[in-house]
Amino acid sequence: MKARIYVFLKPKVLDPQGKAIEKALSTLGFEEVKSVRAGKFFEVETGDVPPGKEEETLREYCRKLLVNAVIEDYRIEVIEK
Repeated sequence: MKARIYVFLKPKVLDPQGKAIEKALSTLGFEEVKSVRAGKFFEVETGDVPPGKEEETLREYCRKLLVNAVIEDYRIEVIEK
């Protein structure tokens, strides 16, 4: 299985990294940028996962290691089973 996991801060959580990027873009002349939120991206490739258990398995990865559920949300995209 191959999947992508997108992790991003919850909307109410301050994002100093995003703010720094936003300011840097403005300094470089990209005045049209109104807001930037930074996140994380994981591309995961596994061996065999039981059919129909792909997303459940990936959610377990997120719950146990990849995501801090207090401040982060995530989205899973299965590319191939």
